Amino acid sequence: MSADAQGKSLTGFELSYEDVEVGDHFETPSREVTAAAIEAFAEMTGDRFEIHMSDEAALQHGFPARVAHGLLVLSLVDGLKNNAVARFRAIASLGWTWRFSAPVLAGDTIRAEVAVAGKRITHNPARAILRLRFVVRNQRGRAIQEGENELMIYRRDIA
Repeated sequence: MSADAQGKSLTGFELSYEDVEVGDHFETPSREVTAAAIEAFAEMTGDRFEIHMSDEAALQHGFPARVAHGLLVLSLVDGLKNNAVARFRAIASLGWTWRFSAPVLAGDTIRAEVAVAGKRITHNPARAILRLRFVVRNQRGRAIQEGENELMIYRRDIA
């Protein structure tokens, strides 16, 4: 995490609302964004914009190599979050506010720094919402995506 991070480094599974405070943080594992993953995402979504499909097309648009879909990277980040050293007792994702800061190229390796940016209880006393702040970096440490996710989680010992 960045030097200005406050709070504790989170670990453990089944973390509830009461287990975290604003400023607490963790890092996800890393993952390579392969050409095969880009091709599979294009097949699944139908998004075959040429910069995703070939190095030559990406070069024509000013990129050094084929570019991963921004939404593919966001999807991978969500999966990395769900396989990190800290995992929440999640119910549902309520939405993302996200920015694609730099291209992710085939062969890049990504990881995310995640911090609790806010928390609140819902009208249902058994549930709460965490606002999680993400900074996604490539293998060179460059921030390539960033944003926030609102995640509904369970509270501890409340039925």
